[in-house]
Amino acid sequence: MKASRYVAAFTILAGLVALPSASLAQELTGTLKKIKDTGSVTLGVRDSSIPFSYLDDKQSYQGYSIDLCLRAVTAIQKQLGLASLNVKMNPVTSSTRIPLMANGTIDLECGSTTNNLERQKQVAFAPTTFVTANRLLAKKSANITKLDDLKGKSVVSTSGTANLKQVTALNGERSLGMNILTAKDHAEGFLMVETGRAVAFAMDDILLASLAASSKAPNDYVITKEALSIEPYGIMLRRGDEPFKKAVDNAIISLMKTGEINKIYAKWFQSPIPPKGINLATPMSEQLKAVIAKPTDSGDPATYAAVPTTQKK
Repeated sequence: MKASRYVAAFTILAGLVALPSASLAQELTGTLKKIKDTGSVTLGVRDSSIPFSYLDDKQSYQGYSIDLCLRAVTAIQKQLGLASLNVKMNPVTSSTRIPLMANGTIDLECGSTTNNLERQKQVAFAPTTFVTANRLLAKKSANITKLDDLKGKSVVSTSGTANLKQVTALNGERSLGMNILTAKDHAEGFLMVETGRAVAFAMDDILLASLAASSKAPNDYVITKEALSIEPYGIMLRRGDEPFKKAVDNAIISLMKTGEINKIYAKWFQSPIPPKGINLATPMSEQLKAVIAKPTDSGDPATYAAVPTTQKK
């Protein structure tokens, strides 16, 4: 069986003796109590959201979002005074991530999830840690430069994503008559374009760039300059659990204030990454720089639209 069907786990050690914490003077509730009582935390991870959360050639989960989540977990472990903490990796998809968060299966979702106002009615988000845009990927031979070029043609997007919902809405608004297909994950969406089952793949540009760079023929693909939307990513957590959100927010904001997030960013976007050693060579956007300077968990695109967009050429 594939490793992705299992829940991977490892343990973070902080010493032989648990350290006392002032925060424990107050009675724990919600997710913090759950973590304290069980000595474990469960992260929702993705199989193919390169370079945010994915399985490498050794069937190990890693990525930018996972690194950020692990930093938050370490901070929470210290806050709770735990000598060790078992970290479980639970695979999720675009369709299952919110239900699994709501029913308590996962505690943090460490993937490539857009924080928007609609989702904030169901879940909460830590401060934004990446800003991307919804664009189209197609083979250069298809001559697709904008959404209107797909009139009467097939386009794929991943099930359960804001991208799929947006393309479906635009299809009706513009009377494009597109045949909209759904993929179970990003890898399948790219494969459908690669094999000709779809003309284009609508998804966040950084994910499209990662998939193309990791493909057999990277130079065969192009990503449109037209941006259909702005997509801020954030670590997802349960709605209404303010003590836990505060703990996660503080951990992420600390990474921003110390500049540590810049090192983590450089590791995944400006250095060779496993398994193929590909360097995405993607500089930090002006939107993300603005967020790091002034952290926000806003799900309103207007918060980010005011900042000029920089895109990898």
